[in-house]
Amino acid sequence: MSIQEGDKIPAATLHSMQDGKPTPMTTEEIFAGKKVVLFAVPGAFTPTCSMAHLPGYVVNADSIKGKGVDTIACVSVNDAFVMDAWGQNKNAEELLMLGDGNGDLTEALGLTMDGSGFGLGKRSQRYAMIVEDGTVTKLSVEAPGKFEVSAAEAILEAL
Repeated sequence: MSIQEGDKIPAATLHSMQDGKPTPMTTEEIFAGKKVVLFAVPGAFTPTCSMAHLPGYVVNADSIKGKGVDTIACVSVNDAFVMDAWGQNKNAEELLMLGDGNGDLTEALGLTMDGSGFGLGKRSQRYAMIVEDGTVTKLSVEAPGKFEVSAAEAILEAL
């Protein structure tokens, strides 16, 4: 069963690049006492993720943060090196780029998808959520092959 609105974010460790090396970050560190927009993509550098999903959050970062959001975080079942390179490539310096390389958080959230048919293996579904002090207050999971409810504009409207 996947996470629902009103649920707490499960404990997991993700990685972000800091000072040129992958650095562990717990969900407690990321979410405790903060308002966070977390969005997930099936893969860095993949078409919809690179051309629409991430760029929407880059363009709307100031507006989203203007609604009281402390952190905008992007997560994918990729390693921290890939997430960092993708963030640099897309000018995402306002976003926290998180690698869930082993899929620990994705699995704990119950939001995995099987991308084996495309050579991707186990990945994350496309979604976005608003999390306040570790509790999910808004969850928008995309239907397979869709990109609508998790877009930055939809989350901005929900804020």
